[in-house]
Amino acid sequence: MKEEIINYCGNSEDIVTRTISKKDYVLDIIFCETLSDSSFINELILTPLNINDNKNISEVITSGVLKEIDDSLTAADELFLGYTIIILDNNKIYGIETKKDLDRSVSESEVEGSISGPKDAFLENFNTNVGLIRKRIRNKNLRLRTVNLGSESNTKIGICYMNDIVDNELLNKVLEKITSIKNDIIIDGAYLKEQLSLKHLFPDVNQTERPDLASYALLEGKICIIIDNSPTVLIIPTFFIDFFHTADDYYQKSINTTFIRILRVIAFMIAIFLPGYYISITTHNPTSIPTTLLLSLINQHIAVPFPAFFEILLMTIAFEILRESDVRIPNKVGSSASILGGLILGDAAVAAGIISPIMIIVVAISAISAFVFPYNSIVNLIRYYRFFILLLGALFGIFGLFIGLVILISNISSITSFGYPYTYPFVPLIKEDLKDSIIKTESQSKRNPLLTKKRER
Repeated sequence: MKEEIINYCGNSEDIVTRTISKKDYVLDIIFCETLSDSSFINELILTPLNINDNKNISEVITSGVLKEIDDSLTAADELFLGYTIIILDNNKIYGIETKKDLDRSVSESEVEGSISGPKDAFLENFNTNVGLIRKRIRNKNLRLRTVNLGSESNTKIGICYMNDIVDNELLNKVLEKITSIKNDIIIDGAYLKEQLSLKHLFPDVNQTERPDLASYALLEGKICIIIDNSPTVLIIPTFFIDFFHTADDYYQKSINTTFIRILRVIAFMIAIFLPGYYISITTHNPTSIPTTLLLSLINQHIAVPFPAFFEILLMTIAFEILRESDVRIPNKVGSSASILGGLILGDAAVAAGIISPIMIIVVAISAISAFVFPYNSIVNLIRYYRFFILLLGALFGIFGLFIGLVILISNISSITSFGYPYTYPFVPLIKEDLKDSIIKTESQSKRNPLLTKKRER
C-alpha cells in the first residue's frame, strides 16, 4: 500500500517516508515536505507514536484533524493537500492535517482602497478568507458549502450564503452551475469568473478583495464564492448599479455618499462619450457650441497635420499602451515611465505640432474619469464603448451619440444575472430599494428586496 501511494505520486522527490516498527504492528508515515510542516510532524505525530505502543491511532494522536482514508488513490490526493498519511500494518490508512503556512499575513487592500473603512483584505488562504467573513457576520445562519474543482488542480471552492436570507432558487442555480464546470485547472477566481459569466461585455459576476464588501453582499441575499489560493471573492448575482457603489459608502454620511455616487455616474458618461462628443462637434455639428469656443478649437487644430478622428484615435491608443505598460512595469520604474509617457512625450507632441492641446485635455479627462472605478471589468467595458461611440460620432455626429446611448441602454436592459434583471432596482422598479441606489438614505437593513421576495413567497 505504501508503494502504491508513492507510485501514484510519481515517485516525486519531495515525498518523504518513515517506518516505525513496534512489537505487534508496523507504521508507515508519508508526507510531502514542501507542503507539510516538519516541526508539527515531529512534535505531534512522530514523538507520540515512538513513545506509545497503543495501536489505536486516534487515541495516540489527539491534535490536528485526523480522518480515516478508504484507498491509496485518495491518500495520494490528501498528501498534496498538506496531510500526513499513516498506514497501519499495510491495511488501515489515516490522514492527519499538517499543512505548512505558505501564505502571507493579512494586509491592506491594494485595488479597492479604503479611506475610513477597515484595512484588512482577503489573501490566498481559504480558511483565513472564510474567517474574515465570519468575524463580521457572527451568525449561525451564515453557511458554507465546499466542492473541489479542476481535475488536475483539485482546487477547493466555497459557496458562502446567509441561510435565512438567500433565495433557494438562486442557491440551487449557482450550485448547479459550479458543479457542472469541467475545467482541468482552477488557479484563481478569474478562471471561475469566466466560466460563470455570460458571454457579453457587461460584467455580471463581481470580484472583490474586501471582506466588508463581501459581508454586505451576503446580508443583501447574495452568494459569495471563495476560491482557495485566490485573494479575491466572487459575488453573485451582480447588478449594473453595484459598480457605482464602494464599501466606503457605508462609512460616510448619506448626503456625502449620494454626491459621490452622482459623480461616479457623471464620470462613467464622460469616460465613454467625451471623445465621441468632441469629434461630433468638430466634424459634423460645429453650430452646437458657441462660436468663440469653436474658433478656439479650430485655431488649435490648424497646425496639426492629421484629421481630428485620427488624432484622437492615436491619442487614445497611446494612452491605452501607456496604461498597460504602467500595470506591467515593476513599481520602482512605473512612476518614471508614467512621467516620461504622460508629461514629456505629451508636451513634446504638442510642441512639434503633431497633437493639439485640446486633444490631450479631452483624452486625459476621459481617461481620468474611468479611474473612478477600481474594477477592471467595468474599466474594460468603458474602453470598448469609448471606441464604439467615437466611431459613431465620427460617422453621424451628435446623432451617432444618441444611437450609441440607445444601444448602451438596450444592452444593459437585455441582460440578466443568474435570472435577475441587470437593471435592478430601476427596471423592474423596486421603490423600497431605491434608497440605496444612486441616492442613499439611512437604513437599518441591507436586505435586497429583489433577492428575498422570492424566498418569502
